[in-house]
Amino acid sequence: MEGADTPSESGPLAKWKNNISRVFQYYLDKATPYSLGRWMGTLVLTLIYVLRVYLIQGFYVVSYALGIYLLNLLIGFLSPKVDPELELMDGASLPMKGSDEFRPFIRRLPEFKFWYSITKAFCMAFVMTFFSVFDVPVFWPILLFYWFVLFYLTMKRQILHMIKYKYIPISFGKQRYDGKKASPNDSSSSME
Repeated sequence: MEGADTPSESGPLAKWKNNISRVFQYYLDKATPYSLGRWMGTLVLTLIYVLRVYLIQGFYVVSYALGIYLLNLLIGFLSPKVDPELELMDGASLPMKGSDEFRPFIRRLPEFKFWYSITKAFCMAFVMTFFSVFDVPVFWPILLFYWFVLFYLTMKRQILHMIKYKYIPISFGKQRYDGKKASPNDSSSSME
């Protein structure tokens, strides 16, 4: 008999959670095409977090863990979906020779998921700054130095991988072919 009460008690809570999730997903979908606005919002959130950590003079371990996580996300964003060193797939692999057909660069971590993960990480780190249990005393210059060394080594490896397999993970939109523009002399000669 006790089990009969459980579904009715969890029903309204589950319905409320489902409604909140649906509204959140609606606004997330609406924000998808506005990448500049999304990144500007994340930049504001980042500045607020940095200002809070600076004013408190603490939570350096949280910031270090956040930096390691962001580095991991960056590597996923810069890496191809299928690594040519590990596996070869017919449709999604990178072109290896100049004679290979053009295949667009497909990221392991798409831009929207990259942005969403970064934003969630900064939100979680910001919330953690309100709990003193996460404020572990540490000599922060060592953590900062170690993070820069780790960043240098990781990016060096990633750049060498990009050079070896000849891909550029950053594109600036679709390239358009305008064709050969006719000069004024060409149009006068065609009229004759």
